[in-house]
Amino acid sequence: MGKDAKAGGKGKGKQAGGGSDEAGSKGKGKASKSDGLGTCTYVKARHILCEKQGKINEAYKKLQDGWLGNGDKVPPAEFAKLAAEYSKCPSGKKGGDLGWFPRGKMAGPFQEVAFSTPIGATSAAFKSTHGYHIILCEGRKN
Repeated sequence: MGKDAKAGGKGKGKQAGGGSDEAGSKGKGKASKSDGLGTCTYVKARHILCEKQGKINEAYKKLQDGWLGNGDKVPPAEFAKLAAEYSKCPSGKKGGDLGWFPRGKMAGPFQEVAFSTPIGATSAAFKSTHGYHIILCEGRKN
């Protein structure tokens, strides 16, 4: 897990939190055996968007020090506080909440990471055309 913290913006969708395999058990039984990763139509997510890699790394370090480093999941309310503090996206005022969005709405790497992050897990920091992001997946449905 420590290597993920050093990877910073080079995460390319790899999961930061250990123990995220059991995240699928919260998924109300509708998901496929693989928790619907890559097969669902909609995802519910929060995110933090920063223009500078240093800022996203700072936010990620707070997540790492508080929860991810221990193998814990980041509580959505705590992720929301960091989004309000760090995110440059207008959604930051709402705790980074993007609500439900369909496959095809978000561009490139953001969609790839959002739809491949297990429910309850937090992505590593990654780069898109808009800047640097961290995503917390809160749900998925068809």
